[in-house]
Amino acid sequence: MPGLDPAGFAADLGLPGLFDVHTHFLPPRVMAKVRHQFDSAGPLIGSTWPLEYRGPDEELVATLRGFGVRRFSSLPYAHKAGMAEFLNDWSFGFADRTPGCLRSATFYPEPGAPAYVASRIASDAEIFKIHVQVGAFDVRDPLLSEVWGLLEDSGTPVVLHAGSGPVVTAYTGPGPVADLLATHPRLALVIAHLGAPEYAEFLALAESYEQVRVDTTMVFTPFFDELGAAFPTDLVPRLRDLQPKVLLGSDFPNIPCPYAEQLAGLANLDLGDDWLRDVCWHNGVRLFGGPAEE
Repeated sequence: MPGLDPAGFAADLGLPGLFDVHTHFLPPRVMAKVRHQFDSAGPLIGSTWPLEYRGPDEELVATLRGFGVRRFSSLPYAHKAGMAEFLNDWSFGFADRTPGCLRSATFYPEPGAPAYVASRIASDAEIFKIHVQVGAFDVRDPLLSEVWGLLEDSGTPVVLHAGSGPVVTAYTGPGPVADLLATHPRLALVIAHLGAPEYAEFLALAESYEQVRVDTTMVFTPFFDELGAAFPTDLVPRLRDLQPKVLLGSDFPNIPCPYAEQLAGLANLDLGDDWLRDVCWHNGVRLFGGPAEE
């Protein structure tokens, strides 16, 4: 779909816009360090990753809105103890001044995590994000046991990057997540990147647990295919069966390709317009609610 216009894509589907559950807005100094990791092909990136979008938050939000994205996230993630609440304070402030942005938060395995996660839930956090590869921790860490219980009881979704892409570590893979769900089966997890590259195993978790979903972030783009993370064609029918549980994600702005390539990749699956409508809008609205009236 060369030349695809994201806003036009949504309009052609009869949608009021796009709901992108996986975007990143971070404190400026943190974002600068993240960009450096991509620019330098850092150890957790593993390959050249030329960023397509840069600039201040106001410019990036305007770009996202120009694509027709009406609801999105900021998704901070902590890589060390003592960092989560700094990120959470900034992220809540960003959401409060940015219409359409979900109130996003994060946590880390540390003694104070249950208290601040409970506080954020009480303050209407809509979504959490953790990245076990970057954070270098196991989701089964005993310091997180109470946190998972709080999240399970509240039903607050957690975007979880636990797949072994782009770089495998001791903490990635479906095994720890399967163990976590065996203990907390009502957790509302959103498996980032469809669990790449362990697609089949993470799809099985979404098929087995009522509140487990997946997001499409970077999957089906030529860049991901070139990384060796192409989605197997024999798994595509399972995506059709999981239609209510698949959410649009992009990783904007930290992506090495135009935003439209994510949408083109989804359309090229040929799963039908109803599937695209659910993935690109309705599933997100059902989970988080729609945008405020403008």
